[in-house]
Amino acid sequence: MKKKSNTPQKKGKLYCNLPVTKQRIFSDDVTQKRQELILVSDKKWANGTTLHYYFFDDETDGQEVIYSDCSKAFITWKGGNKEKATVRKAFSIWKDLGIGLEFKEVKNAFDSEIRIGFMKGNGSWSYLGRDVLRQGFNMRTMNFGWNIANDIDTALHEIGHTLGFPHEHQNPNAGIIWDEEEVYRRLAEPPNNWDQQTTFNNIIRKIERDTVQGSDWDPNSIMHYQFQAGMILKPEEYINGLVPDPGLSPRDVEWTRFFYPELAQSDYLSLRPAKSESMVLGFGQQQNCVFKPTSSRKYHIKTFGEMDGVMVLFKKGSDGELIYLAGDDDSGENKTAEIEHRLLKDEEYVIAYRQFYNTGKASAIMLY
Repeated sequence: MKKKSNTPQKKGKLYCNLPVTKQRIFSDDVTQKRQELILVSDKKWANGTTLHYYFFDDETDGQEVIYSDCSKAFITWKGGNKEKATVRKAFSIWKDLGIGLEFKEVKNAFDSEIRIGFMKGNGSWSYLGRDVLRQGFNMRTMNFGWNIANDIDTALHEIGHTLGFPHEHQNPNAGIIWDEEEVYRRLAEPPNNWDQQTTFNNIIRKIERDTVQGSDWDPNSIMHYQFQAGMILKPEEYINGLVPDPGLSPRDVEWTRFFYPELAQSDYLSLRPAKSESMVLGFGQQQNCVFKPTSSRKYHIKTFGEMDGVMVLFKKGSDGELIYLAGDDDSGENKTAEIEHRLLKDEEYVIAYRQFYNTGKASAIMLY
């Protein structure tokens, strides 16, 4: 059962402030059902991806801030060793679920997908899933705006966003009725000092039903905020406050393993040039293929069938690490996924196709 806070908190809670990104727009010929299945998966990574993370640590890493009195100050993005250790531990907790993703710390921002700053006063946030790929190499994709040396849940929460999971309290299935005036008032005060639009985007606004996995609300999710007494009107059991249990909830674990199941060698198809291989995939499932060229040249990889999904080409490193080379997302478009890339003789490559939607007709993948 959910733990309920029976005593109002005296101190305001610091909250994650997700960056606002452009919403996806579909053409009129994309059915509602097709949109639903695309949106719940389109921020997720191809399973098997190695996500490289980098900590900004140079003296020049940071930005100049202009205050209301027109004074200026340079605020660093560097974090302390204890804060970095908390983030590393949080990555290991996600990995220890037995998932198909790998996490690796790197020393160069150009080798990373995830770039982490510790700019105090800038809030804690992360871009959602594959949106991190749209950010420049000198830009943060994740930030911790307060000291997280002893705050593992904040680190778990932000990494959850990077894995493609949205805020759970904005789940339209939650049935939360807010005391909106009180929510806006509380968040406008320290320590958050949010304007009304920021509060709406991160608390009041219901996220699209299409982007939510499953039909249940999980008030214990690591992706759920903690709320003080007086902010929630209904369900009535949370009038005195809602405090999620610490750590990952059973439902967090279930859905993470669903989207990122641990991979076995038997999950891989062997591709040969000019020979198509059929793919039988359900919602959110993925087919991984392996290919070892006998000659160095440009190869064309293509899917066939009426489906939506993302295809990613990896090179397999000497230590088994999958290194991202190229990708194509064909979802919501009247085309199939295609990648053209020069591959080298005797190197090993992995082609991953994660399916979002299928009309039920046969699908296949071919390399030539």
